[in-house]
Amino acid sequence: MNWQPIAVPGFVAMHVRREGRGADSVTMADVGPMRVIDSHNGPGEAVRDSRDIRSDDDERYALFVQADGMSIGEQDGRTARFRPGDLGVVDLSRPMRCKYSSRRVILVTYPKLLSPLRTSEIDPFIGARISGEAGTAALVSGLVRQLPQHLDADDGASGARIGGAVLDLIHAGLAAKADRPSAVSPEIHRRELLVRCRAYIEQNLADKTLSPAGVAAAHHISLRFLHRLFEPTGQGVAELIRRRRLDRARRDLLDPEQCGRPVAAIGASWGLADPGHFSRAFKREYGLPPGEFRAAFSSVAERMDG
Repeated sequence: MNWQPIAVPGFVAMHVRREGRGADSVTMADVGPMRVIDSHNGPGEAVRDSRDIRSDDDERYALFVQADGMSIGEQDGRTARFRPGDLGVVDLSRPMRCKYSSRRVILVTYPKLLSPLRTSEIDPFIGARISGEAGTAALVSGLVRQLPQHLDADDGASGARIGGAVLDLIHAGLAAKADRPSAVSPEIHRRELLVRCRAYIEQNLADKTLSPAGVAAAHHISLRFLHRLFEPTGQGVAELIRRRRLDRARRDLLDPEQCGRPVAAIGASWGLADPGHFSRAFKREYGLPPGEFRAAFSSVAERMDG
């Protein structure tokens, strides 16, 4: 197996050695201030050495999320094994090595100048594994894995907002791990907290006790502060909970696999336990009571799926 130099336009130069016949594909686009790379690889190994660095002199960081498969990365004397969901930080201006199985990784690269943390504060994370199972890291992992669906989007403003939100989360998470939360602005902390509150709501929609007070308590903030946090979005916390529950119920009503499931049971499964309240709220949102909505549109949804 021979080393092959490659230079992916818009990314960096490196040398790659492939094992077997696995096909590689790379998709990339700019999302706000970031470059997003969605990379599918067969088993192999990639090395970026001093020659490659001199050829492009890229002063950028790359945060990557292991979406599928497994990688073993080496940089700055650290070796780490990355499994699905894990995150890693790479300094593209330094040598690195990565050996991998068939895998998919999603990378977010951005200029070092955009980081509010000093180089010495990011260095401890270079080449280290960051678990994406909990906390802010889990939110970053989830958001980065969603980014490829926006690569073909025509709405530049939407991309900028998504890119900004991801960078805010990255910086807030690294600042917290570096024990220097003051490195990021209060506004970044507010945006990061808003994303965490939204994620909490999404994960707990089926809990009939979910309420604004519960969201505030889970994040150790006052109810008043929570409402102020949501003010710029133009949608209150209770309204967001209601709409997301109704949307989940709407999707289940159109699911052919749930065609025999009672309407009231679907509403209850999304925290809407009172059948009368569920029916009235659903009609206000979608123009028909849930049973009539299912009868009118479920056959349409089936045909579209087919």
